Amino acid sequence: MTLKTAPRAVKVIDDVETIKILVDPIRREILRYLAEYPMTETQLAVKLNLAKSSMCHHLQMLIEAGLIRVERTEVESHGIQQKFYETTFKLFLVNFDVVPLELQRYFLHIHMERLRGILSVVQLMEEKQGRHLEITRDQLEDLSLEIARQTSIIGKGYEQKESNMSRETLLVKIYSESLRKVIAEHDGILLNTLKNIL
Repeated sequence: MTLKTAPRAVKVIDDVETIKILVDPIRREILRYLAEYPMTETQLAVKLNLAKSSMCHHLQMLIEAGLIRVERTEVESHGIQQKFYETTFKLFLVNFDVVPLELQRYFLHIHMERLRGILSVVQLMEEKQGRHLEITRDQLEDLSLEIARQTSIIGKGYEQKESNMSRETLLVKIYSESLRKVIAEHDGILLNTLKNIL
């Protein structure tokens, strides 16, 4: 019996064709599920409420891009062979600097949503002190752009590492390191407020 090693932690995607594949939110969800444990095409189709033929198409694209692989095959009681898929890395990060301009808004939106979650927690902390956090759309967008760039840089430092952390824990770790770096290197009313809180 061979012991399975911990999967490699992070892959920063620099290839434009692979980045185009990751624009699709269904494919990103497939990667999120498969990073936790291997699943079959049928299990994924049920989980994501997709037709099996549609799931097959998405899986094939992810395999061809080298983002997933067959972890094992098992024969069911009816004699049907099931393939269990897994990701090739725990977490995939997109190098925002190579994302084509027409696709940047898709990835920037992801970072904006993550920052809204973080800033909601900051707002709760501010309210305890009798203060209120003010943020404009431009500030949120600028901060998201800096975070998008920084996560690629921080993520590259994890590429050669193995990790037993969950995908979500790894993402939070990289995201917090990125936010800390952006806060330390930039000025502005919002960032100064964050420096004082964090």
